Amino acid sequence: MTTIGRISQVVGTWFTLIVLAAGALALATPSTFDGLGPAVPWMLAVIMLGMGLTLRPVDFAIIGRRPWALLLGVAAQYTIMPLLGWGVAQLLDLSPVLTAGMILVGAAPGGTASNVMVFLARGDTALSVAMTSVSTFLAPVLTPLLILALLGEDLPVSGGDLFVSIVQIVLVPVVAGVALRAVFPRAVEKVVEVLPLVSVLGITGVVLAVVAGSADTLLSVGAVVVLAVVLHNVGGLTLGYLVGRVCGLPVSGRRAVSIEVGMQNSGLAAALATVHFAPAAALPAAIFSVWHNVSGSLLAGYWSRRPGGTDSPDDTGDRAGTADAVVRPAQGA
Repeated sequence: MTTIGRISQVVGTWFTLIVLAAGALALATPSTFDGLGPAVPWMLAVIMLGMGLTLRPVDFAIIGRRPWALLLGVAAQYTIMPLLGWGVAQLLDLSPVLTAGMILVGAAPGGTASNVMVFLARGDTALSVAMTSVSTFLAPVLTPLLILALLGEDLPVSGGDLFVSIVQIVLVPVVAGVALRAVFPRAVEKVVEVLPLVSVLGITGVVLAVVAGSADTLLSVGAVVVLAVVLHNVGGLTLGYLVGRVCGLPVSGRRAVSIEVGMQNSGLAAALATVHFAPAAALPAAIFSVWHNVSGSLLAGYWSRRPGGTDSPDDTGDRAGTADAVVRPAQGA
C-alpha cells in the first residue's frame, strides 16, 4: 500500500471523529464556511464518481441469480425509510423544513458505507453492493416521487427539478465512473485506494457547509433533530431485519437488508436540501451522515461475533469480487 493509500485508510477509520470535529468547527465559526453551500452538489458528485469507479459486472450478477432478494431489499429501502422519516417528523412535531429534511433522507438511495458494514457484519456482501447500486440508479425516478407524495403541498417543489438534480449529482457521475473503469481499468486500479480519502473530504465539506448555513437552527432544535435521526436510523435497521426474516431470507441476507435500509445516502439528501429547500432542511442529513456510521459500526461489530452470518453458497466467489467494494468511497454517504 502506498503512503496515500495508508493515509486514506487512516482517514476512513477515523471518519466519524473527523466529521464531528468539522461540525463543531462550523458551529463555532459559521461565517468561515457559509460560502460552501453552492459547492455541496459538486462535492457529492465527486463521491458518486468514486462509487462508479469501483462498480464491476460482478456487482450485478446477483440480479440474475437471486432477483427476489434484491427486489425485496430495494422495495424495503424505498418504503420503510421514507414513511419512517415522515412518521418520526410527525411524532416529534418537527417544522415543515425539518420534516422535508427527514423525508429527503428517507427517500435517498442506500449509502455506500453500508457495503463495508455488511462485509464486517458477515452479511451477504453481494446483495448489499447490488442493493446500493440498483437503488442509486432508481433514485432519479423514485426519490422525487416519494418526496412529492409525502410532502404534498406543505413545501411544494418541482419533481422535474429534483429529477434533473439527481441525474446531475448521482447518475451522470456514477455512469461516468463505470465507463472510465471499463475503458481504463489499469489506471482506475491505481487510484481506487485514494477514493476513501476523497470521500471523507467530500462529506466533511458537506457537513461544514450544512452546519455553517443553519447554525442558528441547530442551536435551537439540535437535540430534537438528533433524536429524530436516531429514531429514523434505528427504526430502519430494525424493520429491515424484520422484513428479511418474515420473507424467509437467510441470516446473511437479513443483515444485508437491515443495514442497507438503515444507512442512507445522506450526502444526496443534504445536496437536494441545499439546492431545492433551505439550509435547515439539510440538518437531518448532516447528522445522519455521522450517526449512521456509528450505529452501523456498532451493529456490524456485534453481528461479526454472532454465528450464521456467512454469505449464501452461490456468493462465495462474489465475496472476493466485492471485497474492493469495501475500499470504495465507503465513508462518504
